[in-house]
Order: sequence, then structure tokens, then C-alpha cells
Amino acid sequence: MDLVFILAVAVVLVVLVFDYTNGFHDAANIVASVIASRAMTPVQAILVVAVFEFLGPLLGGTAVANTIGKFIVLDDVPRVSALTIILCGLVGAIAWNLITWWRGIPSSSSHALVGGLAGAVVVSVGADHVVWGFGELAHGHVTGVMKVLAALILSPLIGFWAGYGVHRVMMFLLRGARPIMNRNLRNAQFLTAAGLAFSHGANDAQKSMGILTLVLVLGGFTDKFEVPLWVMLACAIAMTFGILSGGWRIVRTLGFAIYKVRPLHALDSQLTSAAVIFAASALGAPVSTTHVVATSIMGIGASERPKAVRWIKAREIATTWVITIPGAATVSIAFYFLLRWVLP
Repeated sequence: MDLVFILAVAVVLVVLVFDYTNGFHDAANIVASVIASRAMTPVQAILVVAVFEFLGPLLGGTAVANTIGKFIVLDDVPRVSALTIILCGLVGAIAWNLITWWRGIPSSSSHALVGGLAGAVVVSVGADHVVWGFGELAHGHVTGVMKVLAALILSPLIGFWAGYGVHRVMMFLLRGARPIMNRNLRNAQFLTAAGLAFSHGANDAQKSMGILTLVLVLGGFTDKFEVPLWVMLACAIAMTFGILSGGWRIVRTLGFAIYKVRPLHALDSQLTSAAVIFAASALGAPVSTTHVVATSIMGIGASERPKAVRWIKAREIATTWVITIPGAATVSIAFYFLLRWVLP
């Protein structure tokens, strides 16, 4: 059997494993506030989220897939080498996801993927095979790694201030409301949690869709970068199974360790996060659900009782965000050199 075909199948399977760990890792980001505010039981939350998580990749377009699939250029690299490089990058991203999950730290699967792939490409074929986007930025066009970094920097800030503003407005509208209003706020979270799950699927699963389509192009199985239906379905299924498995260690961090989440806080966080992530998906910007959800909770807390926000925990999370890209890159580079040593 052709070596390229065998390697391509192996990479496809690893992409789906990454997609699964992405869902597994990010499940807590979506259900944390729902569970913390007691709007749903964990089983209810996971089932609602899983349904809309599956629909997100199928109905959310392919703009993010195009961004992720085109920020590295391996067209002039032999097929076996190109597929091996992608494999190393994926291993770095998966390893980082599992490490941060084990530590209960909400990190970004998106930026772990970018770091892993960029690290493997740079050490194997050179930095000129990464679309950094510096030259295009000078002409007012944001692309490549610069587009990812812009999303990395802007999405937490937007999440924070949008959460701050939304919560201020909601507190004004609900001033004088009776405690029974909490029941309505909990019921409304069935809609907002579904919206957040849909937007997450529309953004995060597209990253795997982009890599899978790139594998098809580099392996010579298709002539143009166009996401086929079976790739959408495969990524949607893998992500949904990851969500159903649930990375519960991170629920405690997002739902309880940043700010004490009540029904109104949860509703505002879900509404804010869904809007920011879906807007980013439409623009083709691969953002982190973890970043947006966490900073929206911080913004909500800051708008109400700044002293009650556990800023130390926020600093720990921010530190993890900063080291995610170089951390995943380091793992992928180590795996690449290990492969070269074992299979010269």
C-alpha cells in the first residue's frame, strides 16, 4: 500500500483525536456557568450542548477552516515529509491539551494547534513556510499568524468589556426584580447555552476541518482547498463525542474560581461569549472559547463587585494563555526530533 496513503490516514485519525480532545477540553467552557448557576444538571447541560455543538460545524461556514488551513505552506515539500510535519504539530497540540486539562487550567486548543504546527514547520523546513502576515499587515491586510495573534489579543479584551457592558445593561433592566426572576433566568439559559455551543462548534471544529482539508491537498487527494461534506461530518462527530466526555476538571475553575456565578451572571456570560465567538467565526478568526468565556466572567464580576473577582486565578489563566503557543510548539519540536532519531 502507498506510504502517502497510509500516512494520510494516520494524520486524519490524529486530527480527529485532536478534535475530540478539543471538545473534551472545551466542554467545561460551555457548561461551567450553566452548572454553577444551577440552570441545568450536568447531564442536561451536556446533552443540550452536544446537539448544538454538532450543528455548528455543519451550518457555520468554512471561513475559520480557510484561515487555519492556509497559514502554513507545504506545497513545495515532499508529500511524506509534509504529512509528517503536520502529524508532529498535531501531537504537540494534543499533548498540550491533555497537560492543561490534567492541571485543571483553561488553555486555548486553538492556539495550541497554531503553536504546534508552526513549531514543527519552522524546525523542519524553515520559517519561510509559515505565513506570518507581517508584510500583508503593512498594507492593511490581516492574514496568517498575525490574524491568529490579533484574535488572541482582541477576543479576551472584547469578551471582558462586552461582558461588563451587557451585565450593566441587564442589571439596569432588572432593577427591583423579585427573586422569582431567577427561575426565568435559569430557563433562558437553555437558549443561551445552545447559542454558545453552536458558536463554539462553528469556530473550533472548523480548525480541524481546515487541517483535514490541507492533508487532502498535500496528499494529492484533491486539487483545491475546499472542505468536503464528509470532513465536516467527521469533525462535527469527533467534537461532539469530546463534548459528551466532558473535561470536568476545568468546570471548577471557570464556574467557581473566578467569580461566584449566579443565574444572571451565567446568562450574561453565555450571551456575550456566543455573540463574540460567532462574530469571529464569520470573520474567519480562530478565537479561543476559553479566553472569551473566562474574560466575560471577569468583566461581569468587575462591573458588579471588582473586589470579589479572584484576580490571582485570572493571572494564572492569563499566564497559561501566554505560554500556550510556545509550549505546544516545544512539544511538537521535541516529537519531530524524536521521529528523526527513530526513523531517520
